[in-house]
Amino acid sequence: MKVTEHLAMATEPFLSFEIIPPERGGDLASLLSLIEELAGHRPPFIDITSHAAETMYVDTPDGIRRRVTRKRPGTLGICALIQNKYDIDAVPHVLCEGFTREETEDFLIELHYLGIDNVFAVRGDSMGHDKPVGAGRTRNDYASDLISQITAMNRGRFLEDLVDATPTEFCVGAAGYPEKHFEAPNLKADITAVKRKVDAGAEYIVTQMFYDNGHFFSFVDECWAQGIDVPIIPGLRILSNVRQLTSFPRTFHCEIPEALAHEVESTPDRARDIGVTWATEQARELLESGCPSLHFFVLSSSKSVNAVLANLDV
Repeated sequence: MKVTEHLAMATEPFLSFEIIPPERGGDLASLLSLIEELAGHRPPFIDITSHAAETMYVDTPDGIRRRVTRKRPGTLGICALIQNKYDIDAVPHVLCEGFTREETEDFLIELHYLGIDNVFAVRGDSMGHDKPVGAGRTRNDYASDLISQITAMNRGRFLEDLVDATPTEFCVGAAGYPEKHFEAPNLKADITAVKRKVDAGAEYIVTQMFYDNGHFFSFVDECWAQGIDVPIIPGLRILSNVRQLTSFPRTFHCEIPEALAHEVESTPDRARDIGVTWATEQARELLESGCPSLHFFVLSSSKSVNAVLANLDV
């Protein structure tokens, strides 16, 4: 089923999750164990991140050096596993950054062959280098461009003439930023960009993580004011250690509320428990406000998520 169909048919709010493939050359065993645990919460869908080549900064005897690594594999295979073994809809992330439009079309055609009906379209983080695209090839610069390409495929329009090509039927999700994307001058301008994604064909929004529900409620109000009427799903990530007080704002450009930061700094050995309590209260308020679902960024461990859901009795 499509994500929008799950939302339309739900008689009560549901949970969904986002996971990350193992590192290149890694072991699938821990990921399979994670999927087993998450399946117990009966999510209608699970997102699987995608990765282009990655830029890493490593400390060498000659100082900090930038190194571009090959992409993290596995998204396609994990999608097939989740959908066919666990009967849970898989939602692979599709990126602009690091891929040509031709490579994107090939990936989407493979997903279509597998019967995967949902995709999440994002620009992706800059890799800090320009990948050659080759003569006659192009790349999507923004998520709205990528969504337009997917929408065209849904209408049977491909980059090249394909014999007996049938239209795809993808339900497309897109990202929203309750505290605005860090490149946007202000929230209103950023939501204008969200509106372009919806106009291009996005059918629902999942937000970046946030720790102050006020940011989410303001974001939703401004979306409505700009005519965005697709479902908006709040994305949550549970803080679990003191280092994340600085790494999350630096990496994800989200604010850590003063009360949360103070409590974690005062008792860093209890950071995970504090994060679970904070996320529980966030989730409870969001559900009571009428949110259709909650989306948890689980990535590689479900320990904290399990604790929050136990507190919520869901």
